[in-house]
Amino acid sequence: MLQEAKEVCPTTTRRLIGEGALLVDVREPREVQALAFDVLNIVSIPLSELETRWSEIPKDREVVMVCQGGARSLKATYYLQYHGYTQVSNMAGGMDKWARKGFPVKGQISSSGACGCAPGCCDTSAPSSASDADGCCGSSSAESSATSCCGAQEAPATAKESCC
Repeated sequence: MLQEAKEVCPTTTRRLIGEGALLVDVREPREVQALAFDVLNIVSIPLSELETRWSEIPKDREVVMVCQGGARSLKATYYLQYHGYTQVSNMAGGMDKWARKGFPVKGQISSSGACGCAPGCCDTSAPSSASDADGCCGSSSAESSATSCCGAQEAPATAKESCC
């Protein structure tokens, strides 16, 4: 049985990266092109490729998984734990929270959503693909019970913010 995944905030993630941790961004390439983390020690392995590329991630150092809002990277964290990784954690809130805190990014934060949703992410009239459903704000993902930074509902004020 797997242990509950360890979650860290963006501030702790910055400290861990400074201490040599590897940041693994599981967002899709189009998301990374729009807005990327501006840090050393980062690798991009989209969640859609994790099953074939997980062995590229070292087991002998601290690893922090990250995505747009935290749901996909949480799945990736559990996947790595299943494969024997013990020094892995998920960055709660993902790129959305990182950018809101003013931490270094490459690209421009979108003004389409309150939390910097990916372009087109908050367009609830358009059908979304499976990968978008986990990465977009207000989607029916495992992040939190129907929270949305796109105006659908108010996000909960908890220590573990899911999106906004």
